[in-house]
Amino acid sequence: MHSVVAEDLAHITAQDLDWERFRGKTVLITGAGGMLPAYMVETLLLLNRTRRLDCQVIGLVRNQAKASERFRDYLQDPMLVLVEADVSKGIPVEKACDFVIHAASQASPKYFGTDPVGTMAANLNGTWHALCRAQEWRSERFLLFSSSEVYGQVPAEKIPTAESDYGYLDILNSRACYAESKRAAETLAVSFAAQFQVPAVIVRPFHTYGPGMSLDDGRIFADLVRDVIEGRNLVLMSDGSAMRAFCYLSDAVSGFFTALLQGERGRAYNVGNPAGMLSIRELAELLTGIFPERGLKVEYKNRAQDGYLPSTVSVHCPDISLISQLGWKPARTPAEGFERTLRTFL
Repeated sequence: MHSVVAEDLAHITAQDLDWERFRGKTVLITGAGGMLPAYMVETLLLLNRTRRLDCQVIGLVRNQAKASERFRDYLQDPMLVLVEADVSKGIPVEKACDFVIHAASQASPKYFGTDPVGTMAANLNGTWHALCRAQEWRSERFLLFSSSEVYGQVPAEKIPTAESDYGYLDILNSRACYAESKRAAETLAVSFAAQFQVPAVIVRPFHTYGPGMSLDDGRIFADLVRDVIEGRNLVLMSDGSAMRAFCYLSDAVSGFFTALLQGERGRAYNVGNPAGMLSIRELAELLTGIFPERGLKVEYKNRAQDGYLPSTVSVHCPDISLISQLGWKPARTPAEGFERTLRTFL
């Protein structure tokens, strides 16, 4: 395990949360191989070692081989079970699970233009299947991973954006496949909470980055990190004026566990770092400065016609007042977080 990852997991498990609630329990995590849920898997396994929680983790993954590589340090751990399945078609898990964390989703923007139907299927059908199993099992808690994309284009006076602030979303634009299906998934979750008392809580991550991030998923910060790793100039396909609030992975995961364990049923919580606001141009310049000896520069080019559908949102920043009331706050600055991220790849 890389030292950065070990430090991150130690930081998460040091949070003042009721980790004892996982003692002797079974936790299902869908999409377990993804960057965000994978850290949740590793956090629980670390708690097993340090606190002897005896918590069984069942990771539902789309690709067994890829997931086995991601969790190669844990394959001999009897408390981790990986199950290969397409969540949009069902959840083939027989053991009743006390906690359900539904994070499976086709979140890469490169799929919004090339596979909008598949994107919606995971968000809609997958959430339906996960909620049905949580209802059947009478699970103690259900956590739905939504997205900051649900806000659409909010007016300037609603930035930073609170959980009740929604903007325009063109439902006849195929790029809305992701945001609109996440909106529907949230409504489905609160409907199960109201009608069947499924204890569902929702998190809306904002621009999370860190160790294990996919460098080819089409998100601009991933593209820029890959440029640094491969030692080439950083290329922007725009003027770089779009503003984003970047949140480091260990901070975000601490927020997810906070919402899972302490959040109110039927509520959504922003998980992001408003203090991490940067323009894309500023991010590119920050990244070139982390390793100045490489002599990298920022370049601007026109985007090729590759099916990528860019976001129409120019500024994205969360209001985190709601989750802050639960005791959570982010700690890492973008300079610290991206330096840590790059170290894990180099």
